[in-house]
Amino acid sequence: MNDGTETEDLLRSLAPQVLGQLARRQGDFDACEDAVQEALIAAARHWPVHGIPENPHGWLLRTATHRRTDQVRSETARRQREERVAREPVPPTAPAGDDTLTLLFMCCHPSLTPASAIALTLRAVGGLTTAEIAAAYLVPEATMAQRISRAKQRLKASSVAFETPVPGSPDWPTRLRSVLHVLYLLFNEGYAATAGPALHRADLSGEAVRLARQLHRMVPAEGEVAGLLALMLLTEARRPARTGPHGELIPLAEQDRSRWDYRLIQEGTALLRGTFAHKGPPGAYRLQAAVAAVHAAAARAEDTDWPQIHGLYELLEHVTGNPLVTLNRAVALAMTDGPATALELLDRLEARDRNPLAGHHRMHAVRAHLLEMAGQPAPALHHYREAAALTTSTPEQRYLTTRAARLYELSRQPPG
Repeated sequence: MNDGTETEDLLRSLAPQVLGQLARRQGDFDACEDAVQEALIAAARHWPVHGIPENPHGWLLRTATHRRTDQVRSETARRQREERVAREPVPPTAPAGDDTLTLLFMCCHPSLTPASAIALTLRAVGGLTTAEIAAAYLVPEATMAQRISRAKQRLKASSVAFETPVPGSPDWPTRLRSVLHVLYLLFNEGYAATAGPALHRADLSGEAVRLARQLHRMVPAEGEVAGLLALMLLTEARRPARTGPHGELIPLAEQDRSRWDYRLIQEGTALLRGTFAHKGPPGAYRLQAAVAAVHAAAARAEDTDWPQIHGLYELLEHVTGNPLVTLNRAVALAMTDGPATALELLDRLEARDRNPLAGHHRMHAVRAHLLEMAGQPAPALHHYREAAALTTSTPEQRYLTTRAARLYELSRQPPG
């Protein structure tokens, strides 16, 4: 017998490695993913009762290979492939190295659009649900489910080899951009879970950092790779101060900065400085890392260099056009020019055609914060309540509800 949590954690870490190896050998990603899922189900039933095998990776790979062989046998049109799969030996021990980074690049296939590749990879490598991926993209869950399904079909129909690209090859820049975006979204989901009772998912953010370190070792001259790793480390450094004793959310301005991990801050800052020698203007990850570094340099919240942060967000907005960047810039603008100016920026953002943040809880939360700063408690209370009703994160909901309750109590107190 063993702890079910131990089994779950082990399966979560092994799944992308097994899928990467099986898909590299056989090429049909969709069918291999199904076979690995069946192997994971079998392990979840078998291991807690009979114990974790000596070579869990080999057990999963062997079981998934058998499942895939069974699939092939059931497809009469693929009898020749069945014979090849059935004869192919299964390694008795786990291979050296880690196939997860390989799987990342394999999923970011040239036959897929970057958006589809990223969504598929978040499922295969990160283990994120369709709902979590949809939340990251600000689209309905049904839309994301269709996108992932189409990506699998396109992979199946593609004649392009299912393999890791070589740095410098024609498709390398596109696939690298997709891989970086996957790691970015994976880390974000781990640092601030979009749904559920926990604010953090340390398994996801830790895996994103681990893979980013591998990628940086693989291509140390890529400035955006170093920038992304620096961003992750500088952000991760704040995690210990981000929750209270009961798991409640503590915003950046109220955090006890003595609890920050200054070892990670030093490492992230050094990485970011190392990118200054790279040619060309900084990209999105280096700019975000620079914002995180400015926050990390302030010993107290009131020491924060908000004009520099606002300038960095202006550059980032120009580079990405992302409405979430504009939302963050509004907060920085409130600290430099006052909440009224920031609310005007928010109004312009909300008036944009096809704004994906329309009706999003973040839009309501930022507006509530700015209205509270502007001394308008009644509308701030309304937007805090709207944000709390829309978020699917329990800690965020409690934080927003608490802010609303505080404003409500203040409104009931007699003047003077």
